[in-house]
Amino acid sequence: MDFSWNKEQIEYKNAVIKFAQQELNDGLIERDQQGHFSRENWVKCADFGLQGLPIPEKYGGANADIVTTMLVMEGLGYGCRDNGLIFALNAQMWSVQLPILSFGTEAQKEKYLPGLCRGELIAAHGMTEPDSGSDAYSLRTRAEKVDGGYVLNGAKTYVTSAPIADMAVVFATVDPSKGIGGITAFLVEKGTPGFSMSRNMHKMGLRTSPIGELILEDCFVPDENRLGKEGAGVSIFNGSMEWERSSILASNVGTMERQLQEAIRYARQRKQFGKPIGKFQSVANRIADMKVRLETARLILYKVAWLKSNGKSAVMEAAIAKLYLSECFVRSSEDAIRIHGGYGYMVESEVERDLRDAIGGTIYSGTSDIQRMVIARWMGL
Repeated sequence: MDFSWNKEQIEYKNAVIKFAQQELNDGLIERDQQGHFSRENWVKCADFGLQGLPIPEKYGGANADIVTTMLVMEGLGYGCRDNGLIFALNAQMWSVQLPILSFGTEAQKEKYLPGLCRGELIAAHGMTEPDSGSDAYSLRTRAEKVDGGYVLNGAKTYVTSAPIADMAVVFATVDPSKGIGGITAFLVEKGTPGFSMSRNMHKMGLRTSPIGELILEDCFVPDENRLGKEGAGVSIFNGSMEWERSSILASNVGTMERQLQEAIRYARQRKQFGKPIGKFQSVANRIADMKVRLETARLILYKVAWLKSNGKSAVMEAAIAKLYLSECFVRSSEDAIRIHGGYGYMVESEVERDLRDAIGGTIYSGTSDIQRMVIARWMGL
């Protein structure tokens, strides 16, 4: 495995860092407190090319390979302090755009992908239901086949970007007797009769990324808006989860690098008992642990990128990356607060926010316990 980078890739990463630092961080404390999503910053990211990174040029994308995409998203995490914005970007790219690219018809790709890449459309992914969280396939949302399409009834919850979505990939079962074989995906547009979104639900972290419910009440979806074949929902969902678990936390690696650099800088400047606190073993050990987590997380991330770039399956490796990166981000965020002491606990420091945001990573895209189950099954247990 070769994890070296060429000049163009390094320049791309540095460019996104500079862009993010200059354009995406203003007013973040207030936006976080208010739970405000910045559509302006979303469009700025699209203009820079972020939403289109893994999408072919013919659909308005940059046609970047997965290795380059992960490196650029790592740079975004370093430069952008708005973890919620980054999370929303990743959620759309991996759980909506990639499924449309992989399973959609040519008409569907041409209709939706350019607008998603340009930031004109925002999309959501509707799988989780009130009674089906980790048990993702125990769906109650139904799709009844009728002339010319399907009638959908049900509700999705904890849906990223639901309150602001222009469209959604929604999973429903066309035949409960078939179990997971009946699960089918549909592209549902805002304004479709019977399709509605809830208000933004207040949450602990990632507050600048809206989350809510999708409601389907006798919602007619035409045949041309079915994504893939009937019963292909499991393949679509598993495919998107492999991509998402591989890539959604790439930005956290960049954030962990920024955390480490800021902790070192503070440990050198802050003095207690007549010397910099970095000279105390307890502080130095925390910084050393942050460095070890950063480097090991980066290697795991790059391995997954290498596997995907070579067309290899990375189901177990993606689960390892999701598990390890999410939990490392929590621990390093906690260490960053402890190193900064009372100041790190204050909102104005912008240190405590990373911990609140990091907790979500152990839950979304499959909890840490689910990742352990996936890893165990791939080892034959």
